[in-house]
Amino acid sequence: MLSRIMSGSIRNLDREYDCTVRLLDDTEYTCTIQRDAKGQYLFDLICHHLNLLEKDYFGIRYVDPDKQRHWLEVTKCIAKQMKYQDSPFDSQPPFTMCLRVKFYPPDPAALKEEITRYLVFLQIKRDLYHGRLLCKTSDAAMLAAFILQAEIGDYDPGKHPEGYSSKFQFFPKHSEKLERRISDIHKTELIGQTPETSELNFLQKAQMLETYGVDPHPCKDVSGNPAFLAFTPFGFVVLQGNKRVHFLKWNEVTKLKFEGKIFHIYANQKEIILTYFAPTPEACKHLWKCGVENQAFYKLEKSSQVRTVSSSNLFFKGSRFRYSGRVAKEVMEQSAKIKREPPEIHRAGLVPSRSCPSITHGPRLTSVPRTRRRAVHISIMEGLESLRDSAHSTPVRSVSHGDSFMPRSRSLATNASEGSAVISDEAYSPSDSVLPTPVAEHSLELAVARQVNGAPCSIEEEKESEAGTPSVGDAGDLADSRAAVEGAGGASSLSEVEQVNKFVLSVLRLLLVTIGLLFVLLLLLIVLTESDLDVAFLRDIRQTPEFEQFHYEYFCPLRRWFACKLRWAGSLLINK
Repeated sequence: MLSRIMSGSIRNLDREYDCTVRLLDDTEYTCTIQRDAKGQYLFDLICHHLNLLEKDYFGIRYVDPDKQRHWLEVTKCIAKQMKYQDSPFDSQPPFTMCLRVKFYPPDPAALKEEITRYLVFLQIKRDLYHGRLLCKTSDAAMLAAFILQAEIGDYDPGKHPEGYSSKFQFFPKHSEKLERRISDIHKTELIGQTPETSELNFLQKAQMLETYGVDPHPCKDVSGNPAFLAFTPFGFVVLQGNKRVHFLKWNEVTKLKFEGKIFHIYANQKEIILTYFAPTPEACKHLWKCGVENQAFYKLEKSSQVRTVSSSNLFFKGSRFRYSGRVAKEVMEQSAKIKREPPEIHRAGLVPSRSCPSITHGPRLTSVPRTRRRAVHISIMEGLESLRDSAHSTPVRSVSHGDSFMPRSRSLATNASEGSAVISDEAYSPSDSVLPTPVAEHSLELAVARQVNGAPCSIEEEKESEAGTPSVGDAGDLADSRAAVEGAGGASSLSEVEQVNKFVLSVLRLLLVTIGLLFVLLLLLIVLTESDLDVAFLRDIRQTPEFEQFHYEYFCPLRRWFACKLRWAGSLLINK
């Protein structure tokens, strides 16, 4: 039995792992990596497979066993990041990860190579589908028409019958009126555009939206209200309800900190401190690391300026993290030096996608009961119509080299006015499946809010309504609302207990560290007093009767005991 365990352990030392990475077009890249392979090795393999040179904008994302999303760190071992514990009796399932855009280009149209623009196009199309990218009706129709033109080309009456755009699913939900508008634009305004041109126009349109580049992190403010925190190419954003309540440009953000579930943002304007609460400590740490990386990437001029950041002011507490990679300015300079034949691009075309289906029968509002369909239609259309009514109200209070990454058209819009921007009549609510952290409580609140508005809670619920299956919301909205309120109250009391526990642990940690420091100082003082250093305060200590008693009764016997043991160990080594 022992020999079997030992042989299994030896085999694990040379073990190779199967790794599957889902790309942005939903194809899969499978490879084998060594047990000690680092993230950079896998990332380089994927970039070589895609023939991608402008790779600094992208990253590999994975989900740990606790369902928390992470970005794969290129300087660390892959197996350790996946929290895999080696065992001679267990077999390791393949690692599954995803290639995604990690740092959105400030101006995607300025990217050097078409292959890079195409991958960013796929990412933004995915954001549009999952509800992370909001837009008003006219912008929504135009973006969808660009996607349609890029995927199927010019309108052909023989190939595209009436209502052909309804087979495409561009958004979580959309109405027949919006579908007709998409078809009209595709038929009349985009004739002759190549896929490359349509994708470029799509990027230019999407880049001007208020929620471009937003990777939302669900949190709560100090009052317990749900909010979404995000880091964009232009700064730090807080989306709450139907408004962007805070926007801080990168040169205004001075420090990011976290402790447990609490996340702090410090700004140099009037010493602003924003505090939010993440669902879990792991989610808060992930939020902090994302903020550190985004701030370094977009704010700094050179990668040599990157410093190790601590999550706390105290040296014995908190996490330390350092961004490894080039910054935005260096990436743009390096991209300008690329001189090669444009690589061939294999576009996904009409291949359906599991997470972002482009050509598939999406949820049609016509199959929902009439009263509910009208409520859904009004809710969606009003939200889309007013998406950017105040989108140009981003406050600009200072100017630095970070502004050089902001396109001129967006910069002019940013300087238009100050105050919070209303982004929609509806609350910002991306699909829970794309959030970095699963939040059951937030999902419940969101479900109650949507049921009150008369809209289905999800695509799956709308599909159930199409099939005639009654939804949970139809069973009793009032009972669900009360349950949500009671759950929120329980969560609030639980959070208070957790805060008290954290405070007690912090005090105990401080006490233990203080005792340890005093003990080290005492040892140092003993060594100095027993040494031959001729210093006035040491001479005074040596002349005290207490020191003489300690020296003859404790220190001298202990020194003789150590000397005896050392002589004995030395004799053993000499005899061998």
